[in-house]
Amino acid sequence: MSNAQYFLEATYLIASCLFVLGLKGLSHPDTARRGMIMAAAGMSAAVLGTLFHPDIHNYIYIAIGLILGSCIGIPMAMVPMTAMPQRTALSHAFGAMAASMVGIAEYVIHGPTLGGVKMGALGLEVMLGSLTVTGSLIAAAKLQELMRGTPIMFKGQQIVNLGLFIVMIGSFITWLINPAVSVYFYTMVGCAFVFGVMLVIPIGAADMPVVMSLLNSYAGLSSAATGFVLGNNVLIIAGTLDGFSGFILSILMCRAMNRSITNVLFGGFGSAVSVETAVSGSMREVSVDDVAVQLAYASQVVFVPGYGMATAQAQHACRELGNLLEERGIAVKYAIHPVAGRMPGHMNVLLAEANVPYSSLYEMEQINPEMPQTDVAVVIGANDVVNPDARDNPKSLIAGMPIIEVDKAKSVVVLKRGKGKGFSGLENPLFFKSVTGMLYGDAKTSLTNLAQAVQKV
Repeated sequence: MSNAQYFLEATYLIASCLFVLGLKGLSHPDTARRGMIMAAAGMSAAVLGTLFHPDIHNYIYIAIGLILGSCIGIPMAMVPMTAMPQRTALSHAFGAMAASMVGIAEYVIHGPTLGGVKMGALGLEVMLGSLTVTGSLIAAAKLQELMRGTPIMFKGQQIVNLGLFIVMIGSFITWLINPAVSVYFYTMVGCAFVFGVMLVIPIGAADMPVVMSLLNSYAGLSSAATGFVLGNNVLIIAGTLDGFSGFILSILMCRAMNRSITNVLFGGFGSAVSVETAVSGSMREVSVDDVAVQLAYASQVVFVPGYGMATAQAQHACRELGNLLEERGIAVKYAIHPVAGRMPGHMNVLLAEANVPYSSLYEMEQINPEMPQTDVAVVIGANDVVNPDARDNPKSLIAGMPIIEVDKAKSVVVLKRGKGKGFSGLENPLFFKSVTGMLYGDAKTSLTNLAQAVQKV
């Protein structure tokens, strides 16, 4: 073995260890930053080692790829936190596209000479990668509101999906039996691209956290299959870690939304018939001064952030108000629903950016028992994750989804831009309850005004 090969294997071993340690670090907010740095260092080591691969004889195209990738990646990394979910979806699409292109290139170059095992891995790589590309692009378009976020359904959709799936799998199996007949391979690729679109369009944008983690799983498994085809150990390890961690996260997110994983896999979101609870009365609007008095004389205040906080970039204003209340001896807690926002951990990231200590963050199971003792629950741009219909209306579209039970607090203040419905399109009976006051306007401005008003009380 040459010195270059020794260096290659050593960097791949280091990269693999860093990937494992990085994933371990991401399991806890206190170590998440360190975990990200370790994972990034692992990827850098893998790229550096690959540059010494003995099969590389010309670095011109690699240099062009590095420059182009950097020119695209740096601006993408500088997007605001509100755009992070769609940026992540685009990253999934790019990663899956790379895996698919490698698989197609390997088939074009080597054809059926790869052998049965590698051909099977190559087929899975291209099939999963292709459907992840189009599925991720549709997810990004929905999150960016380039297309409507509500489920897109048409008559006979499930039959079309089933037909596509059968043709795709049938082409894959037939191609494995006759690998020299390329028409089966390209039929599988084409069906996979279309199936990715059909998989995601019937999914409402409010359900995107589950979709994001599932697409991440597909992209990881595609990369792992690429590793088998190329005989690349670091790709196998990294792809397997990514694929299975994403799949486990998908299951956890499904539980948080009371969805079955089968429902996710077959794109059944949004197909249920919804019956909304009839609401009576009207929303009660409150002023900044009224809310400030409630907050100033409370014993415990719970902030419940949602996507509206991300849209308004209000996390820093929320933290400043929380600091003021804590200085007055008021217990301040932040309730985090696992699917609040547009991607897993969205609210955790925003609050961490505002330097909210992890000890002040409470998961849904921790905070719900404390709601009856909470004087004021402040809901910042959240809707579906606090909708009591999920608990009380068995025919609701979100029936059974665990919620943060803010309606059990002594007083509820909801910060909203207007009287519109949530991302699921459902009316929220919470807004019509006698304990609820609606503070309309931009969340950041409202929180800043509340902080100023509290200081005067």
